[in-house]
Amino acid sequence: MAVNANGWAAGQMQMSSNTENKKHWRFGVKLRWIDIVVSYLIYLTLFGLSIVAGLPSTLSYVSLCLSFACSALWFIARWQLGDAFSVTPQARLLVTRGLYSKIRHPVYVFGSLAFLFGILALQVWPALAIWVILMLIQIIRVRREERVLAESFGAEYTVYRSRTWF
Repeated sequence: MAVNANGWAAGQMQMSSNTENKKHWRFGVKLRWIDIVVSYLIYLTLFGLSIVAGLPSTLSYVSLCLSFACSALWFIARWQLGDAFSVTPQARLLVTRGLYSKIRHPVYVFGSLAFLFGILALQVWPALAIWVILMLIQIIRVRREERVLAESFGAEYTVYRSRTWF
């Protein structure tokens, strides 16, 4: 049996590496489930409270339904992003399947729309100022992410970007 410089037999080292990858994968899946479930439960709680509070108009009902639909698409986008998700701009892998095959940043798009429709449903007009500020922050984040992805994936990202919206 061949022994490498660290004193590990080649087969043992490979097994150890696979075990670490499986642990990392399981941790990633658990983390993905935790952040999605917690965020979605908070959203559903707010959704329920808005219904209990009594919606004043048709605009409120339509907006609430659109907000719920956008939050479901946000959930799907976040799930499809998987381990590529990070709080800071990082290029772990280029996700091009599912919603990402048509929209480069569906988490931002659908999360922002869910928030906007929630504001319209509740008709809390001062919250629109918060939404505008959030949009400015999101635009800055998108630009940073795009820069990191372009630097890391080069031509592959350029082709992907030309085939998708936002």
